[in-house]
Amino acid sequence: MFEKRNDEAAAEALIHPLKSLTRAQFAALGGDAVAYVRPVRGAVLSMMIHDAEFDATTEYQLVMSADGTPLLVTDTEDAVAEWLGDKNLGLATLH
Repeated sequence: MFEKRNDEAAAEALIHPLKSLTRAQFAALGGDAVAYVRPVRGAVLSMMIHDAEFDATTEYQLVMSADGTPLLVTDTEDAVAEWLGDKNLGLATLH
């Protein structure tokens, strides 16, 4: 006997539990020990960080802590790698 309910339950079970965490729950996991890197245009950065000027069309690398606090803005991935080299941070990947 086929029941659609069972297929829906199985599909829900495949969703990784970390994907459903709230911002506060994710921050509590690592606090200041987890960060992520995100490419972002200068126009977006200008809206996020009001006391700095960014070229609107340039793509920057933004390093943020698990709680959403910006830690570093740079224009190259190499600069991010160099900065992270002496930090005790774990990187989370974004999907």
